[in-house]
This record gives sequence, C-alpha cells and structure tokens, in this order.
Amino acid sequence: MEKTSFNNFNQHLRDRTLTFAVEINALFQSKKISLLNRPMVSQLLRSSSSVAANFRAATRARSDAEYYAKICIVAEECDETQFWLEYLLKTGVITHQESITIRNEAEELVKLFTSIKKKLKDKLQR
Repeated sequence: MEKTSFNNFNQHLRDRTLTFAVEINALFQSKKISLLNRPMVSQLLRSSSSVAANFRAATRARSDAEYYAKICIVAEECDETQFWLEYLLKTGVITHQESITIRNEAEELVKLFTSIKKKLKDKLQR
C-alpha cells in the first residue's frame, strides 16, 4: 500500500474508532444505570475508548513490530468491548434495538483488526 493510501486508511480508522467510542458513550448518557451494573458499563466505556486510543498510538508507531504490538492491544480491546455489549444486552441494561448498530460496528472492527493483526504477523515472520 502506498504511503498516501496507508495514511488515508489510518486516518479513516482513527475517525471510525473514535466515533465508535463516542457512540457507546452516547448510548449511556441518558440511561439510568443501577449500582449493580455500573462497573460493567464502566468497563465497556474503558475498553471502547481504549480501541480508539491504542489505534491512534499504533498509527504513530516507529516500526512494524511496534505497530503490531499496538494492533494486538486494539484487537483485544475491541473483542472485550464486544463482550461487554453482549453482556449488557443479555442482562437487559441495553436493548437489542438501541444497540444493534453499535454491536454491528463492534463485530466489524473485531474482524478488521484481527485480519490486520494476522497480516502483520505474517509479514513480520517473513
């Protein structure tokens, strides 16, 4: 991938992961969350913002190895975000309807970052 295309791709994903975190935050802005469920909502907010923050850090990597290390964190945090969304859905904190778009985005991001991680691992092993 040429440098300009790579930079555009990174900027697109930086924007997309930030929007993802902001939309998850917005989902809970006006919700009353019970004391019992607050830690889980907190975990979701942390993991979703970590996706954006760590991807941003990955785009500043000084080497392929550093980029790979950050992408591994992004993929893990994205998967954790997906878990907390599923958990909060199953416990009735969020509804299927209000969370479908964000859960679909979580699924797409997990697949995307897992694919990037695999390709980078293959490249580093060559």
